[in-house]
Amino acid sequence: MRRFLWAAALICAAWGAFAKDAPDTSADPALEKRMLAVAAELRCLVCQNETIAASSADLAVDLRNQVREMLRKGQSEGEIIDYMTARYGDFVLYRPPVRTNTALLWFGPAALLVGGIAILVLVLRRRSRMPADQFETDEADDTDADAHAPDAGRPGKPAP
Repeated sequence: MRRFLWAAALICAAWGAFAKDAPDTSADPALEKRMLAVAAELRCLVCQNETIAASSADLAVDLRNQVREMLRKGQSEGEIIDYMTARYGDFVLYRPPVRTNTALLWFGPAALLVGGIAILVLVLRRRSRMPADQFETDEADDTDADAHAPDAGRPGKPAP
């Protein structure tokens, strides 16, 4: 029983090694709320699919601290977003603006979808206009499959 208690105590002591630091927060809740609002508009450059408010990457933590410090200095949310955009480009914005250089990002998926549907419609129309004798019957498919089977040409195995 003592061994079990020692093992349990050792496991509990080692459990703390896996703990992470608590996220940095400001003593001022209003400042923290503003920081999170700005951080929700900025993309994590490491994760690329999360905002810096949601990311736990070291760079995201640094950027949150930088945003918090800029807010303490009295800069507005717009000034901070402009600074980050000037430093990292439109990519840092979680919702990039619609511009000529981001048009493919915004309209590319819709264009691919429309193009794919148009090609599908064209192929199906052409197939529907083809005469029936241009298509192979199912029986021919079964016979071809049997002729190409691995046992088809072996001696002692009759071909179907």
